[in-house]
Amino acid sequence: MLEVPQGEGRSDPIARPPEPPGVRAAALPPRLSVGLLNNMPDAALVATERQFRRLIEAAGVPVDLRLFSLAGLERGPQALAHLDAAYAPHTALAHAGLDALVVTGCEPRAARLSDEPYYPAFAGIVDWAATNTVSTLFSCLAAHAAVLHLDGIERRPLNAKHSGLYACAAAARHPLLAGAPRVVPVPHSRWNDLPEPDLARAGYTVLRRSEEVGVDLFVREGASLLVFLQGHPEYDGDSLAREYRRDVGRFLSGERPAAPVLPAHYFAPEAAARLAAFASARGSRFEAYPAIDPAPPLQAAWQAEAVRLFRAWLGEVARRVSRAAEPAPASSAIPSGGPTAPDPRPAPPFPSGTGWG
Repeated sequence: MLEVPQGEGRSDPIARPPEPPGVRAAALPPRLSVGLLNNMPDAALVATERQFRRLIEAAGVPVDLRLFSLAGLERGPQALAHLDAAYAPHTALAHAGLDALVVTGCEPRAARLSDEPYYPAFAGIVDWAATNTVSTLFSCLAAHAAVLHLDGIERRPLNAKHSGLYACAAAARHPLLAGAPRVVPVPHSRWNDLPEPDLARAGYTVLRRSEEVGVDLFVREGASLLVFLQGHPEYDGDSLAREYRRDVGRFLSGERPAAPVLPAHYFAPEAAARLAAFASARGSRFEAYPAIDPAPPLQAAWQAEAVRLFRAWLGEVARRVSRAAEPAPASSAIPSGGPTAPDPRPAPPFPSGTGWG
């Protein structure tokens, strides 16, 4: 059983965890330019924007956040008004001068991701990000679609949904895990999975995995550091509770054939028992859905780790931006005018220490 301390609710501010040594670069650029390509459906559009904005701002790295969305997705009038007021289309990414990008998933409509109407445009974004950003982070379904395009890795449907708060353990050393506990809780909510052997064969490095739900966090190095999440560290404290309530409503209305499974390691025992009894009782009406007090069942214990992950990610982006801006070392080639006299000053000593950074 994954134990999580009792909390106060989704409105709690995220406390910044202590900054581990080495996460902040010695000389950060004035500000990073970071994009959020938010492709979530209307019901989750604003909440997802708020969740990622909260993590990025809590990370403590100076950032200018710009909002983008995949053009052509079906939207209602309220979502369209919000997009028109605050977002740019994905076609503006190429001229935005971004250092880093966060890409969310879309609501799936086709059995295979490659059959989704937006997939060709999404594939173009993946290709652009892989060569034009310092780093791009793909969240959940976006991670599945990205590795499908990059390496032909097909996600596999699960027999039952992975929903809950799962213990995820470090599997490799990497700057993204600097200062992190060996095992951390991470929310997962998905019907599909990327098998670890397929990722390893294609050259991806798994940084964190769960014994229950498999790969959580993995990366691939290239011109850009590509980061992939199968979980949802950005979730609010009550996100899984709201998803479960929604799915119970769909079951009671006949939109789904079976009652949803309770999120694992998430609800307090008494609340879990009440909710399970309600979902399994014949003739239950959605209006009688049990009131759970406090509304977010357990404290969002993953949120401090989520902030640390984003601080480490943005700190690594800042370090790479700073390194790229450093002047190139002087050429050792002999000038065309002939050899020069030796420098009479003594050579500086090698630095002391145990190794090179």
